[in-house]
Order: sequence, then C-alpha cells, then structure tokens
Amino acid sequence: MLTISQLAAYAGATVRAVRHYHKIGLLPEPERDHSGYRTYDAAAVVRLIRIRTLADAGVPLARVQELLDAGPEEFADGVGEIDRNLRAQIRRLQDTRKRLAQLATGDHLALPESVVGYLDRLRGLGAEERYIEMERDAWIMVAAQVPHLIDAVIAKKHEQLDHPDMVKLYSFLNGPLDCPADDPRVVEIADILERAQIRAVQAGEVGPDGFDDQFADLLDATLVQSSPWAKRVVAILEERGWRGWTRLEQVPADRLNTQSRSTDKH
Repeated sequence: MLTISQLAAYAGATVRAVRHYHKIGLLPEPERDHSGYRTYDAAAVVRLIRIRTLADAGVPLARVQELLDAGPEEFADGVGEIDRNLRAQIRRLQDTRKRLAQLATGDHLALPESVVGYLDRLRGLGAEERYIEMERDAWIMVAAQVPHLIDAVIAKKHEQLDHPDMVKLYSFLNGPLDCPADDPRVVEIADILERAQIRAVQAGEVGPDGFDDQFADLLDATLVQSSPWAKRVVAILEERGWRGWTRLEQVPADRLNTQSRSTDKH
C-alpha cells in the first residue's frame, strides 16, 4: 500500500495536486488506516495517471470525470468536442493578437480597417498629421454610431478622392490648420466643398447618413473649434446658402432671406 507521497511520485504528480483531485471528486479519497494515514493501491495510481494525462492534454478538469467514466465511443466524441472548443479558442486568441499588433500603429484603436486605409490615403495626398488626427477622432465617433454603414461611407469617400478637386483640397491641408481666416486658401476650400456638394446633389447621392442632428452638430463643432480657417469656411458657405459641414445642406431661399433679415437687425 502507498502513502500519498508515493502515489504522487508513481503518477508523476504532486501531493498538492492529489489533494486537489480529492477535493473536486476526481480521485476517491481512501479511508485512513489504524495509524491515521491514507493508503492507496495500484488502482489509485492508474486513475491518477489517467487524470494527469487528460489534464496535461488540455482537457478541462470539469470534463475529466466524464471522460474517465465514458465508453470508447463516448470518449472519442468527448475528445472531439474538446478539440473543437480548443481550436475555436486558439482562433480567438490569434484574432486578439492581430488586434493588439494593429493597435501598435495608433490609428487602429476603435477604427475599422476601411477607415485606417482611408486615413492612409489622405496622408498620401499630403494632409498634415494634425488634420489626420482630427479626422481619425471624428471617424471613431462615426464608426461607433453607424458601424453597419461605415464601410459603405468610406467607399463613397474613396470615390470622392478620385476627383481632382478633392486631391487639391487635401493638398491644402498640409499646414493650414493654423493659418489665419483671411488666407486665400480658405476661399478655395469653400469653393471645393461647394462644388463637391453640388455634384453630389446632381448625382442624387445626398440622403440620410444614419445619425441624428445633435451628433452632426457635435462633429461640426469639433471641426470649427479646431482652427480659425474652419470657422471661416463654414461662414463663407453659409453666406452662399449652405449650412453645416458634416452634413452640408442647402438652405431654402425663404429661410436664407429670413436669416439675412434677422442678421441685419442685429
């Protein structure tokens, strides 16, 4: 008969592990002999070896009892199920590692891949990194609001970037974040945005964008507060009958006249 230390040694386990298996019911705990010691037989060694083999193979302890008591067919089915679960877990861990590696670049934090590619394209057009960061933060909010639409929105933005006007626009954004409101490029930026919106209206591409007016106002306010030129661009567009930036809309003539009269009074 064997002591607990001898049992552990024969099975390649530790005394602590044997006691844990007793506690969770995997290994029956024998009665104590007349001297007060637990004694184990060969069957206990075999069972402990089987427990350790299954555990070392990655079988959760909660499933070990089930497999120990299973017949050949049930054992094979159980092992197959555990293997499938392990493969799924491996895929999840691999995906997690990929996401962690992407986060190291900065832009990937809270952004889908399509937006990251779009920002990289803006860099290629000459947009300054400060502007890229501003767009990135805006896209983070947009992607969170309309995750089901973001890829389609970005695809449309890529189409817009194919136009010479937009290439010129982003070439302007290689330094004007700090430029004064009377910089001549500010008027050109307003011209480009107005032409782009007119093209979109004529092509029937203007429609619901998936988020509410308050969110659009938040994005606009963020841009306007970023630079004197941005505020001036919005003012120029308003003078021409347009409202907003994120959702540039043409103000009806009657409302525009009302706004003008209200402004004159002040």
